[in-house]
Amino acid sequence: MSTVKTDAQFMERFENFAFKEVVEEESVALETNTRYLAILASLVGSQGLDAYKFILNKALDEGMDTIMVKEMVYQSIDYVGMSRMWSFLAATNEIYQERNISLDAGEATTTMFDRLEKGAQAQVEIFGEHMKEAWKTSVVNRWLAANCFGDYYTRTGLDLAQREMITFCFLMAQGGCEPQLIAHSKGNMNMGNDAEFLKKVVHQCLPYIGYPRSLNALNAIDKAQEA
Repeated sequence: MSTVKTDAQFMERFENFAFKEVVEEESVALETNTRYLAILASLVGSQGLDAYKFILNKALDEGMDTIMVKEMVYQSIDYVGMSRMWSFLAATNEIYQERNISLDAGEATTTMFDRLEKGAQAQVEIFGEHMKEAWKTSVVNRWLAANCFGDYYTRTGLDLAQREMITFCFLMAQGGCEPQLIAHSKGNMNMGNDAEFLKKVVHQCLPYIGYPRSLNALNAIDKAQEA
């Protein structure tokens, strides 16, 4: 049963806010692909599967880049875990098949032999030279360099600035990750995603993740900028 029929007044206000008021606010406007990429990443982060399906179809109707979406879902495994990303990958593939869209994503640029080296280099590019040998400090940091950055950040389909943006969205939307959110706000800024851009991302995602997590994200951006 359609919520437009069962909850007409509520849907009128929600759709006006999310699809008109926020989108048309010039001070926080984003390019279409960027806006949908951020929203879809925030829906994965907040575990909004039904909303994700709805927004993905809406994004595809407006010409969303399909490879960017698949790459976003792949990368989410490092930030929400396989148990919470798997249904989003399945939903994406199902919608693509229904629309006769290729299931292709980007491509790996590392091998099982150089993923650690190239992953560590990606960390250096994003966070600075102090990350060059950070992988040596613990097992988790070695996995972070090889798996998170070496397996996913190095793939084609999204550049490092876009990958840092979606990481920011994963962290912002799930909450409880403020230290990492501040760190990745700094990483975004190092990649050219300045504070003004990140705040636009937060505003565009606000209808989907709510005010508390959005306000926390804005605070994290301010703290990163101060640092």
